[in-house]
Amino acid sequence: MRVNPNYTPELLSSLWNVEQQEQNDILELTTGRRVNEPSDDPAAAAADVENQAAQSQNDQYEQNTTDLEGMFQTAQSTISSVVTALNQAISIGTEGANSGLSSSNLQTMTGEVQDIQKQVVSLANTSYEGAYLFAGTANTQPFTLDSSQASGVQYNGNSETNTVAIADGSTMQSNVSGSQLFLGSSGSVMGSLQQLVTALQSGNSTSIGDATTAVSTALNYLSQGSGFYNSGLSQLDSNQTFLQQETVNLKTQDNSLVGVDEATAATDLSQAETAQSASLAAIAKVIPQSLLNYLQ
Repeated sequence: MRVNPNYTPELLSSLWNVEQQEQNDILELTTGRRVNEPSDDPAAAAADVENQAAQSQNDQYEQNTTDLEGMFQTAQSTISSVVTALNQAISIGTEGANSGLSSSNLQTMTGEVQDIQKQVVSLANTSYEGAYLFAGTANTQPFTLDSSQASGVQYNGNSETNTVAIADGSTMQSNVSGSQLFLGSSGSVMGSLQQLVTALQSGNSTSIGDATTAVSTALNYLSQGSGFYNSGLSQLDSNQTFLQQETVNLKTQDNSLVGVDEATAATDLSQAETAQSASLAAIAKVIPQSLLNYLQ
C-alpha cells in the first residue's frame, strides 16, 4: 500500500509554471510592457533607464519653453500697452505745443500726462507668476514714482539677465531689464514723460515741443526693444515643435525597447489559460487515483 509519486509532482510543477506564465502575460497586457523587472531583459532595462531620463529631461525643456512663451507674451502685451500710452502722451504734447492755450488747459494736460506716467510705471511693474518682468534678476518691484529724479522714477531692479535651458546644449535669455527698456540713453520712456510733465507745467510751447519729440524718440526706442520678445516667441515656437517631435521619437524608442506586442501577449495568455485548464484536469484525475492507492 503506497502512493505513486511519479505523476503528481510533475503535474503540480507544470501547473505552477503555467500559472506563472499566465500572470506574466496578464502583467504585460496590463502595463503594456514586456520588461517589468530588470531580470526580464537586463540590456533592454538598462537602455530604458537612459530613455526615461531623456524623456524626463525633454519634458523639462518643454515646460521651460511653455513658461518662457507665457512670460514673453505677457511682456509683449505690456509693451504694447505702454506704446498706446506713449501715443496718447504725444497727442497731448502736440496739442500743448500750440501757443495760445490757457493756463487752465495746460494744467489739465499736465494732469493727463501725469496719469499716463503713473499708468506706464504700473505697466513697467508687471509680474508673471510671481516674478517682475522688468526688474532684471532682482526680486523687487522695479519702478517707483520719484519726482526728485530727472526720469521721474526710481529704478530698484538691476541690469542682469537670466538664461533658461530649452534643449540639449541650447539656452535662451529670458528677460530684458527695465533700465534698458524704459530708461535707455537713446530714448528714455520714463525720462521723456517727466520732461513733458515739466514742460507743460512751464507753459513754454518750445519746451513742450521738444519734450513731445523726446517721447516720440522713446517710443521708437521701446518698439525696437520689443523685438527681443517678438523674435524670442518665434524661436520658442520652433523649439516647441522640435521638442514635441523629440517626445514622439523617445516614446517610439521606449516602446521598441520594452513595449509589448499586445496581439502576441493576448495569444500567449490564451494558450496559458488553456494549458492551465489541461493541467488542472490532469491533476483532478491523478490525485483521486493516488489517494485510492494510498488507501489500499
